[in-house]
Amino acid sequence: MMQDAFKPNETLQQFFNFNENIWQKIQEFYYGESPLSEALTKINTEDLGKFYEAVAKNPARLMEMQMKWWQGQMEIYRNVMLRASDNSVTPFIDDLPGDRRFKNELWKTQPQFDLLRQSYLHFSTTCESMIDSVDGLSEQVRNRLHFFMRQTINALSPGNFIWTNPEILKLTVEENGENLLRGMKLFHEDLMNSARYLKIRMMKDHAFEVGTDLAVTSGSVVFENEIFQLLQYEAVTKEVYKTPLLVVPPFINKYYILDLREQNSFVHWLRSQGHTVFLMSWANPDKSQQHIGFEDLAVSGICEAVRVIEDITGEKEVNALGYCMGGTLLAATQAYYVGKRLKNRIKSATYMTTILDFENPGELGVFINDPVISAIESMDKQLGYFDGRQLAVTFSLLRENSLYWNYYIENYLKGKEPAEFDILYWNSDGTNVTPKVHSFLLRDLYLNNSLAEPGKVKLGGVGINLSRVKTPNFFISTKEDHIALWEETFKGSKHLGGESTLVLGESGHVAGIVNPPAKNKYGYFTNTAAFENGSDWLAGAAHHEGSWWTYWQRWVQAYAGDKIPARSIGNENFPPLAAAPGSYVKVNLVK
Repeated sequence: MMQDAFKPNETLQQFFNFNENIWQKIQEFYYGESPLSEALTKINTEDLGKFYEAVAKNPARLMEMQMKWWQGQMEIYRNVMLRASDNSVTPFIDDLPGDRRFKNELWKTQPQFDLLRQSYLHFSTTCESMIDSVDGLSEQVRNRLHFFMRQTINALSPGNFIWTNPEILKLTVEENGENLLRGMKLFHEDLMNSARYLKIRMMKDHAFEVGTDLAVTSGSVVFENEIFQLLQYEAVTKEVYKTPLLVVPPFINKYYILDLREQNSFVHWLRSQGHTVFLMSWANPDKSQQHIGFEDLAVSGICEAVRVIEDITGEKEVNALGYCMGGTLLAATQAYYVGKRLKNRIKSATYMTTILDFENPGELGVFINDPVISAIESMDKQLGYFDGRQLAVTFSLLRENSLYWNYYIENYLKGKEPAEFDILYWNSDGTNVTPKVHSFLLRDLYLNNSLAEPGKVKLGGVGINLSRVKTPNFFISTKEDHIALWEETFKGSKHLGGESTLVLGESGHVAGIVNPPAKNKYGYFTNTAAFENGSDWLAGAAHHEGSWWTYWQRWVQAYAGDKIPARSIGNENFPPLAAAPGSYVKVNLVK
């Protein structure tokens, strides 16, 4: 009897065995039946095999975890019985900070659901702790196991199912099932718009219209080719700085995250500061543009935009801002200028949440390995482009409880359409990526970290060396960014040869950047010391209230030149072709 009691806990063991089978179903739910889901399932199975091998070498550790889980579960039973008769007793296990899945009072006031909630949370933390407690696993394998385990556990949360969610049961009785009928209608609509993977809506359909509600800053398209349209915005000040400003948005998203509504439009604010603003609106590629590669985005993209701006303004240099992958492209383009022995046309460079060193890609690293990349490349080749809806699903899964399953519950179980929110509308309005560009991002940048190694990436036949880029640069990253980790973006600044100014904003990848001064919502940190590591830099940093926008404006004035009379839009060589926001940004994903 005593010997049997100390066997590895059957429930935990069964769960890990079950994980091997269910993970494929979960991946098919997220990504459909595809080479990608097959590759992820295969990697997960291999990683679990390594986990079992490591466990077998130290069974005492597993027994210890078994006892800890069993003792905790017994304490939960005792706690729930006490709470059933005395509501002043606090739960043995409470919700984790920031976890809002069980915020409805029914989860704690009804004993059966209180037991379910506490048991689920206890089981979740036990599984996570077990992965950390086992020796002999590489960090890469351990990180993947954590990610896959977290996805499995959160997919199986009792809140995701009708019969184990007290709020949904109550609502279903009150509405006589009408909530489920509405939810199934929303589910069917989303499924029809999701190709091979379920993309859950985060926004009410047709809540906004680009060019009417969003991206309404007045301006014109002054140039276009198959890669981008160049927008020039009307001046709103009588005088403007001599050096024009070029904004390079990420080519994996639509540009209007920087031009939402007037009150939170970065583009509108830039005009009000006296800048002549030009912006690149990338084409949303389809199969006919599968020949376009990263080199084309640099040479026929940024270089061409700078050429047109010089023709219109007479200025040979621009101040440039690159956001996310737009910043990565901006740095590579400057290195291309240097490699070609051309004058670098970028007077100052601002990098917003930009990665230049991809050694540590954060949670995206679980997708960065040869089998997964090969599967994605196969899918891209077959389709002729990388479907932007899949990218949206991937980013949502990095914060699955707040960006995926919460919408699943609200939309499909409660039958509620999401509220109207401009940032989430933009987030749902994705873009495709050409196969060549996507392969370069995944294989050359993320997998091989080639941009950080001088000469390994070639554009226009010349090797790229970031250290030869002497442009003064400004890095703005955000503290809660889960896509571009701020420590890694600051580390990337050390690859450049110019003087770096580092600023850390509060909040995340989008909200920390789209942070207008008038709202006074998020602050920022500054530190003039050289960056060595994140903890030391932050410990020595000064915190400032208000938006980083105003700090950047004071920085860029040194490179903006004198004031001159405001410029008109375009010229004889590049007359206005169409009103902003142009046509490229209105091209929707292929359905």
